[in-house]
Amino acid sequence: MPTRLRALMTVLCAAVLGALLPAATAHAESRTVQGGRLDWGIKASFQRYVTGPVAHGGFSLTGGAATVGGSGFRFHSATGTYDADTGTFRAAFSGGVRFTGHRSGAGAYQLDLTLSRPTVRIAGSTGTLYVDVTGKAKDTGAVTTSRQVPFASLSLGGIDMRGGGTSVVLNNLPATLTAQGARSFAGYYTAGTALDPVSLSADVRPAAQRKPSTAPTSKAPEPTRTPGGAEAGKLTDGAVDWGVRRTFREYVTGDIAKGKWTLSSGALDGGALFRFPDGEGTYQDGDLTASFRGAVRFTGEHGLDLSLGGVRVTVRDGDGTLYADVTSADHTGRKVPLVTFTAGDVKAKDGLATVVEAPAKLTAQGARVFAGMYPEGTVMDPVSLAVALTANAALPALPDLGSTPSAPPSPSASASEASPEPVAKAARRDATDEAIPVLPLAAAAGSLLALAAAAAFTVRRRRARTAAADSPQND
Repeated sequence: MPTRLRALMTVLCAAVLGALLPAATAHAESRTVQGGRLDWGIKASFQRYVTGPVAHGGFSLTGGAATVGGSGFRFHSATGTYDADTGTFRAAFSGGVRFTGHRSGAGAYQLDLTLSRPTVRIAGSTGTLYVDVTGKAKDTGAVTTSRQVPFASLSLGGIDMRGGGTSVVLNNLPATLTAQGARSFAGYYTAGTALDPVSLSADVRPAAQRKPSTAPTSKAPEPTRTPGGAEAGKLTDGAVDWGVRRTFREYVTGDIAKGKWTLSSGALDGGALFRFPDGEGTYQDGDLTASFRGAVRFTGEHGLDLSLGGVRVTVRDGDGTLYADVTSADHTGRKVPLVTFTAGDVKAKDGLATVVEAPAKLTAQGARVFAGMYPEGTVMDPVSLAVALTANAALPALPDLGSTPSAPPSPSASASEASPEPVAKAARRDATDEAIPVLPLAAAAGSLLALAAAAAFTVRRRRARTAAADSPQND
């Protein structure tokens, strides 16, 4: 082969491969999952058994998990990865639920099972739900803890997970107990048992763009703390987190009221709680007076319509009171003391003063707000608050439920045929999404050979041309 032809083919191969490989690498790069929720009731019949007349038990939530609907649990703060090219997906969620029942005379529970940190992994047409399990054996009472047990198989029903959108939404995926899940379930159910379906919504960050190499730039100076600001003075920020009462939320969204809640004026939904932000007020020597922004409105059947806003908190000598402006059909008032809580010694550290899950009880005025549904002294959801005393003090993060998923589209015929259950919805490529097509490797190799052959033919025809004319040109 002539020297010039070999040189040209080498240059051409390098150019084509150099253009192909970075594109393939960038296109296949996983994108970050950050924020989202997973809703799962585990198994409705198990819940009824635990809370029924045989087990005489109940459940408690941990790690910021919440209830949703009539019998579902909501896990939050999704983290993971998503490859839009292959559809490979992994999302881990925070929170857990503990079931207890069959209490003995000594106060211990024979049934004691905790499921937490659910993780969904999907590759191709296969999906699996993993959970951390802490359980007590029925026969021996031995307690074991297992991490990320492949607890349930998920049926995707022919869903195409590939796409280029900014979220992955899967609704009502049928779930089946695995053999390992059955062992972790303390033998209450056998492998193959149908569990409650799984729904999730996870936000996906756009693919990272490669930045051009530039000289390093100096960072902006960090804000400086105000001397003595942590001891006394005006708040720079603040938030109070309160879920009102779990059973009240369940009543609102359950089969009786069939209602909902809506947030306004900046209030945020943390799943098991509502956050009222933008605190203003004063703090001095552990005593606090602060007001917060945001409102929550509960509506439903049987005349349910209750709004709570204008939240205020005071702490004096370790005792706290939470106030709210109330609007309802039966009671309207401003700065109504709803609950009292034990704040303890509210000390400031690093410019931040906090109260974490302080036990709260309903006041007499609060009982009237709830139209006698709960008597005075009823235990309500705990109160958490944080107030910043310096400009660079960061408030605790709120459980991240991600963006609100849009309503699922009508099921496709193929998906309906694949699954008798309500059809799931996966993220699909929007018409407006831009995608860089990448040749399959086999096609790319064929194209490369064709280009090389064409180049050889060109060289033979143009031996008399200059070296510049021998170089491959871009189309």
